[in-house]
Amino acid sequence: MSEKIKIGISIGDVNGIGLEIIIKTLADFRIYDYCTPIVYGHTKVASFYRRTTNIEELNFAVINHPSEASGKKDQRKPHMINCWEEDVKIEPGVVNAAVGKYSFLSLEKATNDLLNGDIDALVTAPINKDTIQSEEFKFPGHTEYLQERGGAAESLMFLVSDTLRVGVVTGHIPVAKVAESITLEKILAKLKLMDQSLRNDFWIRKPRIAVLGLNPHAGDNGLIGDEEQNVIIPAIEEARNANILAFGPYSADGFFANGSYLQFDAVLAMYHDQGLIPFKQIAFESGVNFTAGLNFVRTSPDHGTAYDIAGQNKASEVSFREAIFTALHIVKHRRETLELMENPLTITKLSRDRD
Repeated sequence: MSEKIKIGISIGDVNGIGLEIIIKTLADFRIYDYCTPIVYGHTKVASFYRRTTNIEELNFAVINHPSEASGKKDQRKPHMINCWEEDVKIEPGVVNAAVGKYSFLSLEKATNDLLNGDIDALVTAPINKDTIQSEEFKFPGHTEYLQERGGAAESLMFLVSDTLRVGVVTGHIPVAKVAESITLEKILAKLKLMDQSLRNDFWIRKPRIAVLGLNPHAGDNGLIGDEEQNVIIPAIEEARNANILAFGPYSADGFFANGSYLQFDAVLAMYHDQGLIPFKQIAFESGVNFTAGLNFVRTSPDHGTAYDIAGQNKASEVSFREAIFTALHIVKHRRETLELMENPLTITKLSRDRD
């Protein structure tokens, strides 16, 4: 049991619903049969949200390093690493730039331990992308920060659920810059990342990927924009030449409305809202945001800080719980894939002779 997977958890914005959904998730003691959760934050902030959620019986074991976390079968409490010393004024639902630094301190410490191999995966609670900005954090969101920290040339924002998986070519950029940012090379790179992730992280042997168009009606053969003809279709053709089963481009509205997504293992959207709006409509309660293409595993719930219900004991923990289990499954799949590659079956030629 000492080999249970260690899941690091960053707390996100202390005025949002992050700690509420973390506490609700960890209050279900069955989760400790599968992993060892380590929360990066502060016990005083956690105590505040234990009271607002009426889960006073959940006590954190304070540790200084992940190596101190117990993974024994009878261990029925989460671990906490305190990432700062001073008291924090907690105001649920209030956008406060002064507390943004605590989101970063939690994320930074958890990421350091992840990169050092002290934890096996990272699950991030929602941040406020504005208040977290500082000299140390100048990124549009978690995805870009973790991509740089991991030294990856590319990554893929990959929203996953039981019935739908959606990735995006362009992420956190203004809509006005979307068209100019979509290139054949970028689409092809995202298709390769998606294909590799579906094979290695989700164990889909021959993944089928649907590619959406950029323009209404996928351009209508050039009548409504030429990106499909000049960029997207050539990228799909190159992907197929590289043995990636990519199809399209499909018009986004009809594709989701008629259930065509059920015929594919994943969908590549051209921009953020084109993919995330239908995903959240279809799988909001159980959806998970996974950053594919990195050499470590990071997931998060598919929602934000939800200031409008923060501190009111109304937030659902379902997506956060799914984020933990998705991380567990991907870690296990990657480990088993490495074992299979290191110990391949010996190929033996059969004799033509028969008894």
